[in-house]
Amino acid sequence: MNRAEELRLLRQAQRGDHDAFASLYRAHVQVIYRYIAYRVNDAQLAEDLTADVFTKALQSIGRYEDQGKPFVAWLYRIARARVIDHYRRTDRRPAETDVEEEPLPIDPDMDAPMIRRQAARLLRTAIAELTDDQQQVIILRFVEGHRIETVARLMGKQPNAIKALQHRALRALANRLERTGLDSESLLAGMS
Repeated sequence: MNRAEELRLLRQAQRGDHDAFASLYRAHVQVIYRYIAYRVNDAQLAEDLTADVFTKALQSIGRYEDQGKPFVAWLYRIARARVIDHYRRTDRRPAETDVEEEPLPIDPDMDAPMIRRQAARLLRTAIAELTDDQQQVIILRFVEGHRIETVARLMGKQPNAIKALQHRALRALANRLERTGLDSESLLAGMS
């Protein structure tokens, strides 16, 4: 969706047009769900929190003020707040086993899809152990595929700060993944 269309839909949604809000929802629900899913590592919880994000957005759309950033930046802020609220309520981090306790089994007969699923699970677990800002950069850059400049705008930071944050996050991920026995160099090669 281009920026002009998004702004038109936002104005209509602010005037109470539910169809306009539904269009905004359809345009952004998948990216918000993926962002939350990577943060909480639980599909059902991610669905619930995504619903909370859009419920909050609908309730607050009248107070939304365009500040020159894409609408999705506002949704990311709401999503981040919902994830933080969830962890405060439950007083814990994601309920995953310790990454170090789950070595990747090496079995020549194992199917490639199973290996990919295991690697993805270990990667999600390792991402969940990063700081909030590091998680956000990794998800926005490598899951959502945004450029450094876009991530900087979405997070309200300078591009050089995002580059430094990304570098630290990738180094932390590599360290965590190496402890699992997973070949972090090949897994993270496409990320840097």
